[in-house]
Amino acid sequence: MKLKQRVVLLAILLVIFIFTKVFLIDNLDTSAANREDQRAFHRMMASLHVELDPRLDHTLQSPWEIAAQWVVPREVYPEETPELGAVMHAMTTKKIIKADVGYKGTQLKALLILEGGQKVVFKPKRYARDYIVEGEPYAGYDRHNAEVAAFHLDRILGFRRAPLVVGRFVNLRTEIKPVATEQLLGTFMTVGNNTCFYGKCYYCRETEPACADGDIMEGSVTLWLPDVWPLQKHRHPWGRTYREGKLARWEYDESYCDAVKKTSPYDSGPRLLDIIDTAVFDYLIGNADRHHYESFQDDEGASMLILLDNAKSFGNPALDERSILAPLYQCCIIRVSTWNRLNYLKNGVLKSALKTAMSHDPISPVLSDPHLDALDQRLLSILATVKQCTDQFGPDVVLVEDRMTLSHL
Repeated sequence: MKLKQRVVLLAILLVIFIFTKVFLIDNLDTSAANREDQRAFHRMMASLHVELDPRLDHTLQSPWEIAAQWVVPREVYPEETPELGAVMHAMTTKKIIKADVGYKGTQLKALLILEGGQKVVFKPKRYARDYIVEGEPYAGYDRHNAEVAAFHLDRILGFRRAPLVVGRFVNLRTEIKPVATEQLLGTFMTVGNNTCFYGKCYYCRETEPACADGDIMEGSVTLWLPDVWPLQKHRHPWGRTYREGKLARWEYDESYCDAVKKTSPYDSGPRLLDIIDTAVFDYLIGNADRHHYESFQDDEGASMLILLDNAKSFGNPALDERSILAPLYQCCIIRVSTWNRLNYLKNGVLKSALKTAMSHDPISPVLSDPHLDALDQRLLSILATVKQCTDQFGPDVVLVEDRMTLSHL
């Protein structure tokens, strides 16, 4: 065989090899990943309903120790959590041994210490389920039930980045006041026949207390993350100015994402994709108030964006605030696993799944039907937004494969 023929033959073989690698092997890998996404979805659906059961099988650990061991840089809790019901049961029933004003912030909350030394954040009920919060998408008081619903949506989306939340009824007279600090106790009052408190926070006012029904107050409790995982606060690159007449750069610069991609930690690692996931999450729940976010400290962009403080959600089911999706439609990228999960939740599956997941909660029904219906409608808007991106740039650019191994030691 002549040299020229050999070169041509080798070139043909090389082309065949590249074709096989790119179009066959990679496609097989992608198909395997997609099949795993589907299996993960079915596992999640099978474990949606969580019975609040105090029993802990095959362990001598406390529920607090179990929950603390779940936390790793990319998850607050693992995919399979047979002890989840026991931990949540403890959150809603364990004796309160200390009550104090909440950590600094804009909204009313209380910091409770439960038997066994576990800290939880208590957010009181301020609105009836069918109350519509008018005005700006971030208007109104915190919604305790929104925290509960957002936690279960986090489970359904497979993110597992939101701390555990469960509803709880507390007796302010017998459970809180006897163990309250002087600072918290000084904010208690009686309005009519109801016990109330207004706490300490930026917007806390004596004229705007949260009131129980008699002595019994409905609220949510959020499990405090372990102290061995200190948090670092970051300004959200798509945060609002909260000043009338002053727009943030992302609100008028359609190329803003290009600038974000050049800054740390968004220039490498998973953080930008976490921002996109969070935009999807926040749009579904109607949360336009994520001006800051938290990650674990000294993570150099490797840890997850933790989905804390979701209470400015589910305020108005008729309001779909599209600007929440700005990271998605300006960057036009999304994780393949997130895209797959969203597609599995079409055709009413999301509403049904969330309703099932929340049905066990002590404050059930957690959401009114209009809010559940809004979730399905918003999901369609997200899918349409991604399709616009793929039509413009192609799926190979928009759908990003980013599956990170999560280790629970």
